[in-house]
Formats: sequence, structure tokens, C-alpha cells
Amino acid sequence: MTRPATLLERDERVVTLTLDRPEVLNAYDRRMRDEVFAALEWLHAEPGVSVLVVRGNGRAFSTGGDLSEFGTAPSPVRARDVRRQRDVWRLWATLSCVSIAAVHGHAAGGGLEMALLCDLVLCARDARLSLPETALGLIPGVGGTQTLPRAVGSTLAAEMLLAGRTLDARAALRHGLAWRVVAPPRLRAEAAALAARVAALDPALLRAVKACVQRGGDLPLASGLALERRLGRTLGPSER
Repeated sequence: MTRPATLLERDERVVTLTLDRPEVLNAYDRRMRDEVFAALEWLHAEPGVSVLVVRGNGRAFSTGGDLSEFGTAPSPVRARDVRRQRDVWRLWATLSCVSIAAVHGHAAGGGLEMALLCDLVLCARDARLSLPETALGLIPGVGGTQTLPRAVGSTLAAEMLLAGRTLDARAALRHGLAWRVVAPPRLRAEAAALAARVAALDPALLRAVKACVQRGGDLPLASGLALERRLGRTLGPSER
């Protein structure tokens, strides 16, 4: 029997999604896609979850798409249909719960793009972040051309996308991509502590603040302030 490509665990208001193909550095294949899609669908329907922690087993967070599957779809049309029907990245980007990426080793291509879809990125000191798709004749397919400039600015994003620059953990921290850098043995414990701290906050407050941050960045300042006021009025007096 084929073993799962992911592990899903719940501890009250915190859910941990572990990418579990360590033998291929957690390369993202169809099986992993389907399991992540199912997990995200469940999270969208489960209001009792406040925090999602994403991490990888083995020596890396994820090296992105499994190259052994490239070109194996029956046709480009069929491949597009599957992506449309199982739009993992839209589900991920629209989560109402707070998402935390605990990154160690390589986070390359789709691996880094998964981390960029999270609200907070915690890096181990051995983390190496890159988007090598253009060197393979591809455009990033998980939103990296949009999420990376928003995280680090257009100049550094162009260096990574076009010139192949890799960021180490300290550079990721310096440029605002990472929230904190920790020793590799401490990564899981630090991610769990951060998740517990966030999960202790009122769920309605978390959703409102996340909506302000996500939606406000694409709005003029006046509209962003109006959004903040509108969502603030939905909360109790102690949160206003």
C-alpha cells in the first residue's frame, strides 16, 4: 500500500501539515497535491482551527515540483483542467486561519512558493531559499512572481527569479521574508510555540487582522483604513 505523502495532525486549534516524501526532499507530486488539496478544503470548512503549521520531514522543507512527473500528463488541456479543478494555491492563499511555514534545508521553486503563501515564515539557520524555474525554461507556477516581490521588493525578486540568486536564512530575515531564524534543532519547538501563542488569541480577531493585512495591501490608504474600521466594528469592545 502506498504511504501518504503528507501527515495531518491536530492539537486543539492548531493543525500541523507535514510534507512527508523525505527520500526526494519533499518534492511535490500528484499524490502530495491531492492530499494538500483535501487538507486545505477541510481547513476552509473547519472554523475551529486558528493556526496551520506547514513543515517538511527529512533534510529539506520542499524542493518544489517533482521533475520526474514533468511531461507525463495525457495532454496540456488535461493538465490545465486538473489544476483548475484542484486549485491548491487559491485555497491556500484564501485561508482564514493564520499559516506558519517552518522552513529548513532547501525551499526551492514550489517549496519556497508554499512558504510565501503563509502569513509567517520561521527559518532554521540551514534554510536556502530559491526560485530556479527560469533556468529550467519555466515560469513559477505557484504565484512566486507575485508573492515574492510583495515580500522582498521587486529588485531582490528579480535577482532571484532572473539571475538565480539563493537567499540563506540570515538574508531572508534581513529582507523581511523570514520572521525569525533559529537553530535547526529548535525549529519545530519554536514553530509550535509561535502557533500556540497565536492560537490563544480570539479567532474572530485573528480573521479580522489577517483580512486587513492581506486585502489592505492592494488598496489605497483611505480604503485600507475604511476596511480596518469596518472589521474593527465587528469585534467586541475589548478588541477595538
